[in-house]
Amino acid sequence: MTVVLLTILFLSTPFIVILLYQKTSLVKKIGTVIVAYAIGIVAALFITLTPVLTEQDAVSLGKIQDLLMNISIPIAIPLMLFSSDFKLWTKSLPKAVTALITGLVAVAAGVIITFFIFKNKQFTDLPGMAAILTGIYAGGTMNFFAVGQALKISEEVMTITLTFQMVVIFPLILFITGGGYKLFRKLLPYYDQYSSVDPNSQMIGSVSFERYDRMFHKWVFPRLMLGLLIAILIFAIGVGISMLTVGKLNELVIILSITTLAIIASFSKRIRNIPKTFELGMFFILLFCVAAASKFDVTEINTGVINILFFIITMTLLIMTIHIILCRIFKVTGDLYVVAEIGLFCSPPFIPPIVSAMGNRKVLISGVAIGLAGYALGTYLGVTIYYLLKMWM
Repeated sequence: MTVVLLTILFLSTPFIVILLYQKTSLVKKIGTVIVAYAIGIVAALFITLTPVLTEQDAVSLGKIQDLLMNISIPIAIPLMLFSSDFKLWTKSLPKAVTALITGLVAVAAGVIITFFIFKNKQFTDLPGMAAILTGIYAGGTMNFFAVGQALKISEEVMTITLTFQMVVIFPLILFITGGGYKLFRKLLPYYDQYSSVDPNSQMIGSVSFERYDRMFHKWVFPRLMLGLLIAILIFAIGVGISMLTVGKLNELVIILSITTLAIIASFSKRIRNIPKTFELGMFFILLFCVAAASKFDVTEINTGVINILFFIITMTLLIMTIHIILCRIFKVTGDLYVVAEIGLFCSPPFIPPIVSAMGNRKVLISGVAIGLAGYALGTYLGVTIYYLLKMWM
């Protein structure tokens, strides 16, 4: 009975979180992913600290958790990429490309340097942890999960790492929206002659994320289900590619195949214009979050786990510092640096609130475009970093 109730909790959590997101400003500020993870961690505490599950129940629950995690990310990736208009680059600003490239270089350099600083510490899977952090710092949560699943990183490592990463990033977002962006304007006091995009243009007004209203509208829902079928088809093709190339189900091949096919599909106007695919993709991300977080074992927290927090803090500071230095060299503006950092660290949905806080809507399109590029490139970069660091262990 307990397993059934927990399964119902997992399946209903995305609906609960989305409802809270629509109704409360607090959830909008802290983000749906954090709320879903919090629910999962509460469930994990209930599972680990109360003797409610028999050994057989624990095995059954574990299979359900694994099933939800294994299917949610491969479906979420194409859904979230379908709506990504990568042609925005043709309308973006020249300096945005510089901000993106320097940002990705900073992520790679910061991860590698942090790896060597902590190389002799006792970590369960240092290359794996560095790889999933590369994914999240080069495009956001989706890449974090995609890299983790592709490389078979343990649920414990992923849950602890994402929890501490949120602990570090959330204050950063509060700092920036609270006026901290002024510091970066002083550190990068440049003027971008190309940042003359009309702030009242239709394109800027149309950029929005996580708008869950009207998903069940009679005009929207059938088209959304078509998008889901296309995502499932891409998932199936990814499985087929894996079977043909390596003769078995290989998460790395499947995830990279899905990502590549989804990017290709996004260039089709018909697929890109299917409404609410990003939001449906977020539904599956939230499902993964609660299932993964529910596997967190509080009894595993020790000194080694706390070292992960210091690892993430060091990495974050290094990435930001290296990026600032590179942006000074190439004379990127402070506001563009901020939206590039948030676009890569947190993904496009976080860009509009940041732009609103700064009062500079001219960098909105650049921030969104950088975030979309991070979606596309983060998984590849994370996997590359993993195999590179494995050679240095």
